[in-house]
Amino acid sequence: MSQAFDVNAFGRVAVLYGGRSAEREVSLKSGAAVLAALQAAGVDAFAIDVGDDLLARLCAEQIDRAFIVLHGRGGEDGTVQGLLECAGIPYTGSGVLASALAMDKLRTKQIWHSVGLPTPRHAVLTSEQDCQQAAQDLGFPLIVKPASEGSSIGMAKVDDVDALLAAWQAARQFDSHVLVEQWISGPEFTVAMLAGDVLPPIRLATNNAFYDYDAKYLSNETQYQIPCGLDAVKETELRALAARACQTLGVTGWGRADVMQDAQGNFWLLEVNTVPGMTDHSLVPMAAQAAGLDFQALVLSILASTVQARG
Repeated sequence: MSQAFDVNAFGRVAVLYGGRSAEREVSLKSGAAVLAALQAAGVDAFAIDVGDDLLARLCAEQIDRAFIVLHGRGGEDGTVQGLLECAGIPYTGSGVLASALAMDKLRTKQIWHSVGLPTPRHAVLTSEQDCQQAAQDLGFPLIVKPASEGSSIGMAKVDDVDALLAAWQAARQFDSHVLVEQWISGPEFTVAMLAGDVLPPIRLATNNAFYDYDAKYLSNETQYQIPCGLDAVKETELRALAARACQTLGVTGWGRADVMQDAQGNFWLLEVNTVPGMTDHSLVPMAAQAAGLDFQALVLSILASTVQARG
């Protein structure tokens, strides 16, 4: 997948990072890594730590294109994409609609259900009565998630009603919409997309209850298996499912789909990330490396998608 790039064609590139979401610290690390890679490649790149002055900064600076490394709300949910559209500044990743849909786990699941893609059964929690009903309808164990957060923030695995009520109360601090899903027992896989190509799937293994924030960004115990250990037929199935999951939402440029496999070998879609992490613990750089792209080549490939007209 190696490709030569004319870095002069990119012009002046603003790396948008930081922001005010619950994922700010991860975004700062991702953005610093992306900025360093761009500058090392000879790209005229500079950073903007996104705050209330973003519109003024975009107007004041000479910007030819933007590399979005904002995780979570305000950066991954279509809002900054819409602002850049209005400003006429090309940007990396998915457009407004796909970004907004993928950020909302509930809307994502509803769309997947509508086209027959496999995703765990779920319910929406807005009251204690909803929790009781979900426990009755879905059984245990369950996983509780804020509908519009990333990096596993606010998530918890629960095994009884009391734990479900507590997890709902905790998750609603991050989002008024709280999702609860059937727990799928089995291995977790993540599949990255880059410029229309499916990168090698990664199998994840952690000693934690699930692949949570600690396992993603802090632990040195998390295991990443590439090749993922599936036979050729199942890996092809996984790649095709992940690609369709992204296509259904309209994801473009790059992204990452997370998938569980149950004891019967069936795959279940969890979510899609339209601005995945780019830290030293992150998954897309690992998948790109397995496909023959080092970090710098990955970053340039993502940026190159801004040269083409957006559909």
